[in-house]
Amino acid sequence: MRQSIQLIKVKYEVISDQYMDVIKTRLVGEAAPDVFYLDALEAPFLISQNVLEPLESYITPEFDLADFEDTLLDSFKYQNQIYGLPKDYSTLALFYNKKAFAAAGLSSPPATWDELRNYSKQLTGKLNRYGFGEIPELARQAYKIKAFGGQLVDQNGYATFASEAGLQGLELVIDQYQKDRSSAQKSDVGTNSGSEMFGQSKVAMVIEGNWAIPYLTETFPQVEFATASVPSINGKKGTIVFTVAYVMNNLAQHKAEAWELISYLTGKEGMQKWTGTGFALPTRKSVAKNLGYEQDTL
Repeated sequence: MRQSIQLIKVKYEVISDQYMDVIKTRLVGEAAPDVFYLDALEAPFLISQNVLEPLESYITPEFDLADFEDTLLDSFKYQNQIYGLPKDYSTLALFYNKKAFAAAGLSSPPATWDELRNYSKQLTGKLNRYGFGEIPELARQAYKIKAFGGQLVDQNGYATFASEAGLQGLELVIDQYQKDRSSAQKSDVGTNSGSEMFGQSKVAMVIEGNWAIPYLTETFPQVEFATASVPSINGKKGTIVFTVAYVMNNLAQHKAEAWELISYLTGKEGMQKWTGTGFALPTRKSVAKNLGYEQDTL
C-alpha cells in the first residue's frame, strides 16, 4: 500500500532586531506567525497571557516525548501542560588563546575564579590588550550570584540578585574590571560580542557558548584556542543553560500544519540535522548519543 506524502509550504521570516518586542507586538495585533521560537526566559510571561497553544493533544507516543531532557522541557511547562518543545540548548565554557597562554608561561587553564583573575593580570598587555573579556548581562552572571547563595528572584518573582550574597559574586566582576583593569567589555574594544573580542585577539580569555566554536573556526581560523570548564567560584562549579523552544500561536489558522512543522524540527531526524552543525546541542538524549556528544570532552 502506497503511503501518501503531504507537502506543507512554510514561509520563513527573519526578524533581525528586537525579536521579542516584534513578536509581542504582533501577538497583540493578532498577526503573529503560526510557529515561532521562544526563549525560556520569556516563556513564563507569554504562557501566562494565554497566547500559546497547548501541545499535549498533538503529541503522540511515536514522538517520544520521554527522549527530551526533563530540565529543558520543564522550562516550557505550565500547570502540567506543554507549551513549547526545546529545539536545542547551549552552555557556557571558558575559551582561551593557546599562543597567549604560552607567551605568558601558562600551561593549563584556570580552575578557579581566583586563578582566572591572576591569569588575566599576567595576560593583559602580552599578545592581547586584555586578559579577559566580560559580558555584563545578567544571564552571564547568574552562576556567580548563586555561588555565594544569592538568588535571582524570590518566590514571588521579585528580583533579589542585589542581595548581600548576590553582590559578592558581582563584585568579582567589578573588581577585575575597575581595580585590576585586566578585563574589557565588547564596547571597550570596538566589537559586537564576546566571540568577536576573542577572535580579534583583543582578549586572551572569554566565557562563551558552544556557538562560538564554528564562528571562530570559520571567521578567525588563525586563532589557536582551546576550551575548559567555567572556573569554580567559592568552591562551587556552575554555568548556565540557554534554551529556545518552538511554540504555536493559539490563533494559528493552520494548526495541524503548524504541528507538523514543530514535530519535524524537534523530532529526531530534524534535530539531528540542525544540531549536527555544531551551533547548538540537542535536547533529545538519543540525538546527543547518535552525534557522539555524550563522549565529547572540553
